Amino acid sequence: MSEKSKVGVIEWRDLTVDNAEDVKDFYSKVVGWDTSTLSMGDYDDYCVNLPGSDETIAGICHARGDNAKIPPQWLMYVRVESVMDSVKQCIDLGGAVIHGPLKQFGGDFCIIQDPAGAVLALLSD
Repeated sequence: MSEKSKVGVIEWRDLTVDNAEDVKDFYSKVVGWDTSTLSMGDYDDYCVNLPGSDETIAGICHARGDNAKIPPQWLMYVRVESVMDSVKQCIDLGGAVIHGPLKQFGGDFCIIQDPAGAVLALLSD
C-alpha cells in the first residue's frame, strides 16, 4: 500500500477564494512559491509549486463551480476508509457536512465541519 492510500494521510491541500489570481500573487511574494495555471474551462485555477520546481504541493482555486460552497481557507484533504461512514460519524458527533458527499477524484469526497467550526475534506475509494 502506498503512503497516499493510507487512511489518515493528508493527501492534498487547497485554498479556495473568490479571486484566486490575486491570492496566488500574494503567496508568491510572501512565501516564495511559484505557480502555474490549471485550466478549468472558462477560467484558470493555480497549482502551487516549490520555488524553481515543477513539484506541485497545493492548489489555489476560485470559489466557482464545484468549489462555490467551500469557505475561504486552506483546506486539507484526508484519506478515510469510507466517506459515507465518516459522514455518519461526523453528524453523530455534532459535526456537519457542508459539501457533498459526491463522486470526485476517482472516489467519494465531502467536506465536513467539526463542532468547533473547522472544516476538513475527506476522500475514499
